[in-house]
Amino acid sequence: MTEPAEKTAVPAEARSRFEPDPFEDSVYDEAASSGTENIHLDLSHTEEGYIAVSVVEDARIKLMVIKDDQTYTYNVDNDGTPAFFPLQSGDGTYLFRVMKNIVDSKYAELYREEAQVKLIDEFQPFIRPSDYVSYTEKSECVQKAKEMADAAKDESDFIASVYTFICDTVKYDDEKAENIQSGYMPVPDETMETGMGICFDYASLAASMMRSQGIPTKVIFGYVSPNDIYHAWNMFYTEKTGWVTVELKADGKTWTRLDLTFSANGANNRFIGNGDNYADVYEY
Repeated sequence: MTEPAEKTAVPAEARSRFEPDPFEDSVYDEAASSGTENIHLDLSHTEEGYIAVSVVEDARIKLMVIKDDQTYTYNVDNDGTPAFFPLQSGDGTYLFRVMKNIVDSKYAELYREEAQVKLIDEFQPFIRPSDYVSYTEKSECVQKAKEMADAAKDESDFIASVYTFICDTVKYDDEKAENIQSGYMPVPDETMETGMGICFDYASLAASMMRSQGIPTKVIFGYVSPNDIYHAWNMFYTEKTGWVTVELKADGKTWTRLDLTFSANGANNRFIGNGDNYADVYEY
């Protein structure tokens, strides 16, 4: 019988070092798409938690993603640029409807398709880029996140570094908030470069940095009491904590305010609490 190989002791520092998962991307495959001459719906990556759509039209386009009683409605560029959206409602039957603006706020259906979705796991929609969390492996925010991951001793240390960095470098843009247009989508690299943003910018930047290093992260839209503010924030997942929002208590750390918009701008603690005052409506 062969003797077992002698185990080499691994230094404690090496054992506790944060090791990110490989980068997960979103890819558009026109050859695998269905639709019409002008509409290409790529459903070849549903098990990985996302779809892609490309539309060429002469009017505004929306995509409706429907599962059970939950409907997500997205704006889609009409110049053929692929758009990526998550399948955040889990396994089951989805209906996809491509809609064209006819007049005023009225839309007509151009194309529909159903698909059965079976995710590899529940985290797939939240570990890769989408139109709401837009980044590539070469994005500046991803490179910054990689620096932090290389220096972090574990997941919690990395997450705290991301939140601290954003809190220290991004200020709330009141003027932008007052003049924001419907359909606005953040550009995480731009938020990092300008050091200014609204709640959606904060949440999208944080999600981009953490997803790029393998931390499942959601962008949540909903309401925060006592003022019923419509707001965007994050949830993230680690094996140690499960899904976390608002408050984190781990390893005796004092990091407890995880809503970046409020944390970065010194808002009253009444908007933080223990999370009971946060009402989730949509997640991306």
